[in-house]
Amino acid sequence: MFVLYETPAGYAIFKLLDDNKLKEIDNLYLEFESPEKAGKIVKLKHFEKFADTTEALSAATAAVEGKVSKTLKKALKKLVVDDVQNQLLVADAKLGNAIKDKLSLQCVSNTSVQELMRCIRNQSENLLSGLPKKEMTAMSLGLAHSLSRYKLKFSPDKIDTMIVQAQSLLDDLDKELNNYMMRVREWYGWHFPELGKILTDNVAYIKTIKLVGTRDNMADTDLSDILMEELEQKVKEAAEISMGTEISEEDIINIQNLCDEILSINEYRAHLSEYLKTRMMAMAPNLTVLVGETVGARLIAHAGSLVNLAKHPASTVQILGSEKALFRALKTKKDTPKYGLIYHASMVGSASTKNKGRISRSLAAKASLATRVDAFGDDVTMELGIGHRAKLETRLRMLEEGINTRLSGVKAKAKLQKFHAVSEVKTFKAAFDSTLPSTSKKVKMEHEAENAPSLKKVKVETDAEAVEEEEQTVEMADVAEEGSSKKKKKKVKHEQEADESVLAESVMEVPASDKKDKKKKKKKQAEADE
Repeated sequence: MFVLYETPAGYAIFKLLDDNKLKEIDNLYLEFESPEKAGKIVKLKHFEKFADTTEALSAATAAVEGKVSKTLKKALKKLVVDDVQNQLLVADAKLGNAIKDKLSLQCVSNTSVQELMRCIRNQSENLLSGLPKKEMTAMSLGLAHSLSRYKLKFSPDKIDTMIVQAQSLLDDLDKELNNYMMRVREWYGWHFPELGKILTDNVAYIKTIKLVGTRDNMADTDLSDILMEELEQKVKEAAEISMGTEISEEDIINIQNLCDEILSINEYRAHLSEYLKTRMMAMAPNLTVLVGETVGARLIAHAGSLVNLAKHPASTVQILGSEKALFRALKTKKDTPKYGLIYHASMVGSASTKNKGRISRSLAAKASLATRVDAFGDDVTMELGIGHRAKLETRLRMLEEGINTRLSGVKAKAKLQKFHAVSEVKTFKAAFDSTLPSTSKKVKMEHEAENAPSLKKVKVETDAEAVEEEEQTVEMADVAEEGSSKKKKKKVKHEQEADESVLAESVMEVPASDKKDKKKKKKKQAEADE
């Protein structure tokens, strides 16, 4: 069984003398405490040395990518010819699969092999005879520098560095152009202040100063190539009545030199903007279609790279660039910002004020998906971005028209109908337990009033039974109290007054026939009393 050990100086192939040592890896480090003990377990079979640093770099890059380099293939061919039946222990499983495919050699890579590699690394200086320590250190340092430069040069993550630098330079050029334009307007404004109010376009203003010079030459100069006919007429009229001061020839020369500088910077800025647009369409086409090359480049520059931007969630992409406002809102417990750099996208700008927050949230979600496709997709096209933009434009149009639609994937809520609960609890009145004849009519009236359909007006029909009960009570009272007729009269009158008061208080309509019956009863009672 052979062991493939990689060094900065070359490939070393050891032979494992005792195969049973791999089964007891817990105490394997004790067998490599000294060079003598290590020599009893592994023995150097072959060492393939690199010719120079270039060969070492190619071998290292091939090992990183899981490929078999020419140097390794040359060393293993000798091993295959000598010992066909042996196994090869390798540290990298990916490299072992490549060796197995190329040379049909059985490779083993597991935790036991990793532990054996650590033990060999501890005694590598003694096991590899003929390699001084200084030479090994120099080879390690040279290979490390070369490998780092190779990774930095050909890393796919660093392709967007050009976009980041171009966008940063574009922002710097905008700041410089603004400063230079402000300086020119203030400088030339002392001589011709009216020109700045007439010409608001910076490029036209600069070209006019460069072509004319002092305002005295304004009448004799043809400005048709720069200005429209109406503006040219206004400029010439203002030059005749200008209130500016006179300046020397040296002053106007310096001003014109500054104008040349501004024009050159503006031309370079246009060229850089076109370069940035081309790079963005090649690097992130879907993101460019959604938010534009300028906003997309600023998002990438703010995140650091396209891969870093793809790792951000949609909520972070939405407020990227407004970190100060976010932390200030969190500190003061106020509303957090709705958008950051994405506010300058054309779709957010075309939305109304009330819909900017909604459309920015939707745009950030689609931009996050598009960025991940651009960063990790194999064959990237702009079809995804075009489809997402069409959906966003449809959503924006519906929001502007006031059409509310439910989001996809969200179930519509069931409409809740109002439910009016009716209480059926009945209360018991103690008056119903009374058996006195004087209150029987009152209790009966109350009971009928409660069961009646209307609470305001209730018809009460007096039955013949009620009349008979009253007459019986009167006769019983006459028989029981013969000697006290006056008391009986008072008692009857009192009961009549009580009945009349109860009838007067209740809001009830009594028929005319009932009233006549009552009058007859009163006459009968009066005759009985006499």
